[in-house]
Amino acid sequence: MPKIIDHDQRRREIVAVAKKLIIQGGFEAATMRSIVAEAGFANGALKRYFPSKDSIVAATFQSVLAEMNERIGESDPSPDPKAALRHDVEATLPLDRYRIDSARVLLALWEHSVANEELATLYREHLREWRRRLAARIAQARGKGEPADAPAVTDLAGEVITTTIGANVTSLMFPDGALIPEYRSYVDRLMRNIAD
Repeated sequence: MPKIIDHDQRRREIVAVAKKLIIQGGFEAATMRSIVAEAGFANGALKRYFPSKDSIVAATFQSVLAEMNERIGESDPSPDPKAALRHDVEATLPLDRYRIDSARVLLALWEHSVANEELATLYREHLREWRRRLAARIAQARGKGEPADAPAVTDLAGEVITTTIGANVTSLMFPDGALIPEYRSYVDRLMRNIAD
C-alpha cells in the first residue's frame, strides 16, 4: 500500500525549516539546498511543494504574520477595554525568545518584500488591519466615546505601531532579551497615559 503523505503538513514543515535557517543565519542561509538538507528531503522533492525560493519566502512571511495575528487573538481578551488593549500591545512586542526569533524572521523578509510587490502588499494590508484593530481598542480603553478614527486615537495607534516595530528591530541586537524590562515599562506607561 502506498504511503499517504499530508502535503499541507509537509509545507508547514518546510516553512518551519526556512524560519529556523533564517533565525540561525539570516535570509541568505535559507537556500533551496540548505532547506532540502535540513528537512531531510531528496534533491528535487522540495519543488513538489514549493516551485521556487520566492514561494517559500512568501509562505514563510504569511506564516509569521499569521502567528502574530494568532497571538493577538489568543484567548478571548478581557471584557475590560484596558486589559484587552494591553493584551494586544504585548502580543506584538518581543517579550520572549519566541517573539524575538519571529522578529528576526520578519525583518529578514521585510527586506526581501521591497522587491516583491505581492509580499509588500500583504504586509501593507497587515499594517492597515493592525492599525484598525489597535485604534478600536484604544478608543474603547480611553472611554471618552471617541470614534476609532479620531486624531488622538489614530496618533496613539501610530505611536504603538512605530514603537513596536522599533522594539522588534532593536531586539535583534539584544537576542538575550535584555530589553524586555524596557518594553514592559513602555506598556505600563502607555496604559497609565491612555486616557489623557
